[in-house]
Amino acid sequence: MASHDQSYRVGETKGRTEEKTNQMMGNVGDKAQAVKDKAKETAQAAKDKTQQTAQAAREKTSEMGHSTKESARSGKDNTPGFMQQTGEKVMGIAQGATEAVKHTLGLGQHHDQDPTLHHRDF
Repeated sequence: MASHDQSYRVGETKGRTEEKTNQMMGNVGDKAQAVKDKAKETAQAAKDKTQQTAQAAREKTSEMGHSTKESARSGKDNTPGFMQQTGEKVMGIAQGATEAVKHTLGLGQHHDQDPTLHHRDF
C-alpha cells in the first residue's frame, strides 16, 4: 500500500506544482501585458506632446512672419516721408554752404550796405 500512497502523494505534489507554475505564468503574463500597455501609453503621450510642440512652433513662426511683414509694410509706408525730410535737410545744408561761399567771396546780396561794396576788385 505504500506504493499506492506514494503514487498518490507524487500525483498530488505534481498537481500543486503545475497549479503554482500556471499561477506564476499567469502573473508574469499579466505583468508583461501591463508593461506593454504602459509603454504604449507613454509612446502615445510622447507622440501627442511632439505634435503639440510642432503645432505651437508653426503658429509662432506664422505670427513672427506676419509681424515681420507688417513691420516691412510700415517701413515702406514711412520711406517717402523720410526721404522727403532728408532731401529737405540736404537742400538746406547746401543752400547754407552756397550762401557762406558767396558771402566769403563778397558775392552775396547785402540790402543794408552801400551798393558799391558789392563788387570787389581783385
